[in-house]
Amino acid sequence: MKPLSPLFSLTRRAALPLVAALVLAGCGTVGSNKPATDDIHVMTSGGFTAAYNDLRPEFERSSGRSVKTAYGASMGNAQDSIPSRLARNEPVDVVILARPALDDLVAKGKVVPGSQVDLVRSAIGFAVRKGAPKPDISTVDALKRTLIAAPSIAYSASASGTYYETELLKKLGIEDQVKPKSKRILSERVGTVVARGDAALGLQQVSELLPIAGIDYIGPLPAEVQQNTVFSAGIATASKQPDAARQLIRYLNSPAAAPTIAKTGLEPLTAR
Repeated sequence: MKPLSPLFSLTRRAALPLVAALVLAGCGTVGSNKPATDDIHVMTSGGFTAAYNDLRPEFERSSGRSVKTAYGASMGNAQDSIPSRLARNEPVDVVILARPALDDLVAKGKVVPGSQVDLVRSAIGFAVRKGAPKPDISTVDALKRTLIAAPSIAYSASASGTYYETELLKKLGIEDQVKPKSKRILSERVGTVVARGDAALGLQQVSELLPIAGIDYIGPLPAEVQQNTVFSAGIATASKQPDAARQLIRYLNSPAAAPTIAKTGLEPLTAR
């Protein structure tokens, strides 16, 4: 067999960097004929997470599209919050978070104006460690007594926690007594903190408490001081798949998705 000519060897060596670059560009799509850009990238906050995780597989099966997900709080500057992820220019097509936070992203040019779709309404509730006595929160007076008596209280760094620390305690007239023993939880579910025994009482969206092992859900805030949060979806201005993003949002807002959503403690706001 004749040795390779110097010209061929030089050409082959010159091509190697290009081949390597093409291989790296294809990482994550090995075994698939679809380019990585076919993936739909979603950022969702905790309130809708349980419903979303149950619904995503059926959407992927029926649409033939792969959905990649990043999770984070609707607001705040935690490293994994949705605003922080967007500031780092992480890939995103759909964002799902509390409606006021979504509208703020529209104002900041991060979400396409007019693309917002309300998906669910979510209530706030309390939980204790599994097996612990369940305190009474059935009335406003009972809630006040329970919060005053609790040795420690955990609350989220997102919509429910913002309401707790800026409005609820003031409404109840117990801010000075309760706020010093309350801890704002970053980048972790409140229920997980309660399950570990790091807080006696935990407050978060009901849909975020129910899936957590090791806790007992007590119930929602009394109606007089309840704050229902609407979680909504929008299309990111940086989306590379706006049509696919729209398709996913339509599915999440469809009558077919409503029963699954309801099972997670949320009220579906199904398109009519």
